[in-house]
Amino acid sequence: MKFVHVADMHFDQPFSGLNAIENLSDIRRLEQRKIFKKIIDYCKQEKVDYLLIAGDFYAHEYVRKSTIEYVNQLFQEIPNTKILIVPGNHDPYVKGSYYETFSWSENVHICKSNLEIMEKAKYDIYMSGFTDFHMEQSPLETLQIKHPDKINILVTHCDLNGAKDENRIFLSANTRVQNKFLRI
Repeated sequence: MKFVHVADMHFDQPFSGLNAIENLSDIRRLEQRKIFKKIIDYCKQEKVDYLLIAGDFYAHEYVRKSTIEYVNQLFQEIPNTKILIVPGNHDPYVKGSYYETFSWSENVHICKSNLEIMEKAKYDIYMSGFTDFHMEQSPLETLQIKHPDKINILVTHCDLNGAKDENRIFLSANTRVQNKFLRI
């Protein structure tokens, strides 16, 4: 199995800190698109089985439909690559989000809950996504591995050390769970 893992693309993030230099935030957003196109080209060239997107793919408050259409068009260029999107704290799967309302390419699977498992013959892919902008408790804390004899891959957007941000607890996982997954 071949896979590519990306996270924190933050499409359409305003990058307001870059506004001190003329057009730098616009240049940064254009660079994001170019880099993502290169990732898609790599997946195509290498015949990648999975493109794993682990959260914060876009900035929920700012993302434009044209950006969603652009990335979806890129996804259609790699129909033999399964795209697994696990929402993060900046792009959770919430009512009215593009994850819920947009008609994504057939090769795209979006994690709609705190925990989903994709079972295959030789490996299982566990996906833990955000369904709100923050979580008080990680669903990974009670996760039980179904098939410890297989390769188990975890796709999530989190801080495995349990770090806090503005008094909010983001996804964390205890050591028992961490050690049972393929670490990349």
